[in-house]
Amino acid sequence: MLCLAALMLVAGTVLPAAAADEMKPADVAPAVGSSAPAAPAAPAAAPPAFTQEMADAIASQKIAMDTIWVMLAAFLVFFMNLGFGLVESGFCRAKNCVNILFKNFAVFAVSSVAFLLLGFGLMFGDGNPLFGISGLFFASGADNSPALGDAYQGVYHALNWTGVPLWAKFFFQLVFAGTAATIVSGAVAERIKFKAFILFTLFMVGIIYPIGGHLIWGGGWLAGKGFLDFAGSTVVHSIGGWAALAGIIVLGPRMGKYGPGGKVNAIPGHSMTSAAIGVFVLWFGWFGFNPGSTMAADGPSIAHVATTTNIAAAAATLSSMITAWILLGKPDLGMTLNGCLAGLVAITAPCAFVSVPSSLIIGVLAGMLVVAAVFFFDRIRIDDPVGATAVHLANGVFGTIALGLFADPTVCPAAAVAKKGLLLGGGMAQLGPQLLGVAVVAAAVFCLSMVFWLVTKLACNGIRVSEEEEVEGLDYHEHGNSAYPNFQLVERR
Repeated sequence: MLCLAALMLVAGTVLPAAAADEMKPADVAPAVGSSAPAAPAAPAAAPPAFTQEMADAIASQKIAMDTIWVMLAAFLVFFMNLGFGLVESGFCRAKNCVNILFKNFAVFAVSSVAFLLLGFGLMFGDGNPLFGISGLFFASGADNSPALGDAYQGVYHALNWTGVPLWAKFFFQLVFAGTAATIVSGAVAERIKFKAFILFTLFMVGIIYPIGGHLIWGGGWLAGKGFLDFAGSTVVHSIGGWAALAGIIVLGPRMGKYGPGGKVNAIPGHSMTSAAIGVFVLWFGWFGFNPGSTMAADGPSIAHVATTTNIAAAAATLSSMITAWILLGKPDLGMTLNGCLAGLVAITAPCAFVSVPSSLIIGVLAGMLVVAAVFFFDRIRIDDPVGATAVHLANGVFGTIALGLFADPTVCPAAAVAKKGLLLGGGMAQLGPQLLGVAVVAAAVFCLSMVFWLVTKLACNGIRVSEEEEVEGLDYHEHGNSAYPNFQLVERR
């Protein structure tokens, strides 16, 4: 009886009062043993008809969710500008800190204007296999986004697979373009004229990056060959790395970096604190960079990509630490920080197409590769103060090839477009297009970059500061300022 009373009390609490009031005596089943005839059961109510209004509401909610996710991911990628600024300034000398922070602050502003004026249309506008020719200026072409697939009517068909508004597409792609330009900043640090870097950034984001990107993400020639790059190991990092390599060659090494007989003189950065904080920021921002490239609120794919991204970064952190420890005799923080970034760069292309165990292997190899690449570039006298070529170029290439080795089209919904990798029995079906893409992008971007570096050199009456300015620091000579005014920063020759 107590149990029955408690059950009745709960039922009375849960049942809405209005529903209780509406119940008729006939609605209540007769008690057991009662002689009263049972009331006929009420007919089941017909389910409501699925109307066009209901379909439109569901579609509207899907668009809203996708747009919120894409924009949040883009904000995370934008936040990576802070990470690049901290890493680059920390790895460079104090006398050039203002100059490097200034470049990293200005580069996104320049990128925003260049990508709006020309870059977006050149990259994603309908055109030929090499570049877009529709909607070139101010993203002004016809567009009925967020319509998808065959329902899309406009001039940006390369982006008709994502159901978000045009300006969400634009902003997400803009922050990637800005990242490519920032890669160049660190590689040419401590000896380039500020105005020369700004001018080259206009060329980089307005022309070079969009042409390279059109080949792959813009529906261009490499896309037609089956080349895949989920989030930009090639489109962002290798393109930035090839442009940086061309700039280093035109600039030459910093004074005192290399001595006779192949001697390499270390030039320590001024703040490992700044560099370490910067890498933490970049690691965090990469969770927008890679998972955000779904450009839709695709839960299984987002979760998978976030996990492969993190595992590769963690594995590369450890493998670079161990590799440097063996080669240098002590664990080196700078090498380890770049190792983490190398893992992130390497997993960027294959993050949606490989399994979690494969991402661990990719990370381990990336961490070892970045240490070897640092020594290699120094051996051939490519002076890169922050290791951008070792991180972004070497591992951008490696990550692109790794996709062809480890691809598994069953790991998540976004992986369905991939073919099996070589190590999973797929032969050259995916690896072949990846190798072709690496070679084509290398040739195209390096040659274009070399042309525009030489144009910049002519336009700026040289791209390198004077010997005196380099010795005394770019902060004072280029900006009349100092990051640390209460400290003596000028080097003595």
